[in-house]
Amino acid sequence: MKEIINTDKAPQAIGTYSQAVKVGKTVYLSGQIPLVPETMEMVGGTFEDNVRRVFDNLTAVCEAAGGSLQDIAKLNIFLTDLGNFAKVNAIMAEYFEQPYPARAAVQISALPKAAEVEMDGVLELP
Repeated sequence: MKEIINTDKAPQAIGTYSQAVKVGKTVYLSGQIPLVPETMEMVGGTFEDNVRRVFDNLTAVCEAAGGSLQDIAKLNIFLTDLGNFAKVNAIMAEYFEQPYPARAAVQISALPKAAEVEMDGVLELP
């Protein structure tokens, strides 16, 4: 049985998808870009501001599902410039404690709304 997770504390879906889907104790998080939930506009500012907005959006969806970022088992990071990976890694250390999730980071040519970063993941609820 699938349960759809939705919160107004994260950007609303801008397509044919849900913010997250819960199946049992596993939650599949859709990709988040640096949209401000209240305005549905990109956060702007520095690359670091964008990364923090993505983590804040993921946090909101995790909490709506009954968990937290610490429950993420697998995190996928998509960057338009892999040269920014060190910045993402440093900011990730502000949001996560050990044990860290499994992770992938890949460079891609483009993201929705010309974002420089997008993240999705899978969490396992306690």
